[in-house]
Amino acid sequence: MIRRLLTAITLFALLATAGCGFRLQSNYQYPEALNPLRLESADDQSELHRLVRERLRLSGIEVVQDEKAPRLWLGQDRLERSTLSLFPSGQVAEYELIYSVSSSITVGEQEPQTFNIEIRRDYLDDPRTALAKNRELELLLGEMRAQAADRIMRALSATRIDEEPAH
Repeated sequence: MIRRLLTAITLFALLATAGCGFRLQSNYQYPEALNPLRLESADDQSELHRLVRERLRLSGIEVVQDEKAPRLWLGQDRLERSTLSLFPSGQVAEYELIYSVSSSITVGEQEPQTFNIEIRRDYLDDPRTALAKNRELELLLGEMRAQAADRIMRALSATRIDEEPAH
């Protein structure tokens, strides 16, 4: 009896999550017109370019050099920081890191669809632990780049493709 009840509850939970449009994170549906895709950026050797290329590969989107293929452009990424708080001595205690990048997707003769991504994080800066803080900053920047690559993929899945007029 208990086994049947657990089976029924499990089956109901599966149906409820499938019926509401639930999908696992990073499991996006991409328009068929975006495969294959041409990936270009301001810096082809950047970490963000590498992360986006890897995510495209994992999503089954072939990256090609064909001029006729839809074009995903990654602009130059920027990291800015602003002071949030100070120690009583006047030294900076906390920064806000702002990582931003602009990207655009161009499909055929359509106008480019531009996506501006901005990620903000707080960063505590204790001058007594300078080496550890440099490593922490590197890790935080890596996480912010990965999050930006995920947002670019999400924006790619939301790309509007205009239907070609019938000839």
